[in-house]
Amino acid sequence: MKVLIKEDIVRELRRVGLEKNDVVMVHTSLKSMGYVCGGAQTVIEALLEVVGEEGTIMMPTQSWRNLDPEEGVHWEADKEDWQIIRDNWPAYDKHITPTNTMGAVAEMFRQWPGSIRSDHPARSVCARGKYAAYLTKDHDISNIFGEGSPIARLYELDGKVLLLGVGYDKNTSIHLADARAEYPGKHNCTEYSAVLENGKRVWKRYETLSVDGEDFEEIGSAFEAGNAVSKGMIGEARVRLMRQRAIVDYAVEWIEKNR
Repeated sequence: MKVLIKEDIVRELRRVGLEKNDVVMVHTSLKSMGYVCGGAQTVIEALLEVVGEEGTIMMPTQSWRNLDPEEGVHWEADKEDWQIIRDNWPAYDKHITPTNTMGAVAEMFRQWPGSIRSDHPARSVCARGKYAAYLTKDHDISNIFGEGSPIARLYELDGKVLLLGVGYDKNTSIHLADARAEYPGKHNCTEYSAVLENGKRVWKRYETLSVDGEDFEEIGSAFEAGNAVSKGMIGEARVRLMRQRAIVDYAVEWIEKNR
């Protein structure tokens, strides 16, 4: 197995079209790359080097375990213990709360000096760079992926999406298309998360758009058939780079036609 160093990652990121000053949403799987010398730290350093000080990187830092057990996110617990979880799950703290299944790179990135994390207790993002504060501010608890959310602000900035070793099922930006499209069955749902209000932990009830992403891989395959997606390999990981507006606009049309 080839050992990957930072220069290898930088070279391929530039080859697929990531550029200085870019604003980019990054989804990663470190283990899919093979042996990276320095692991997650090396990947983050490579990304920062490519976009430079005037660029911005954003990553999903979701802590979706901070949802009600009825959602199935606490499958280890017996139903009779669900109320214990509701009463005791720690309140979201953007400086402390770990990510859930976002990968080693995102988990390190949320702790990286200069990174700013949004306030959503279950579906946060983290960003670093020129537009980090703008992307992450005012992440309303009921507006996870809609207008005014971090991914909608990325759209406003004409940002890019980088899939590094992951598929379209991890492409959070398509959820903006969920919010914009009109289709049968579109509805809100009720969720609960532990948050701090006036210094006190509360189990917060909120309404938000119901999304699942079950057709995102199908959307991605259809998108690639007729749209510009720059592809490459970093180690053993497939790399895809695209303009976020292109995939979101395409997904809105696809959803309205096919759902």
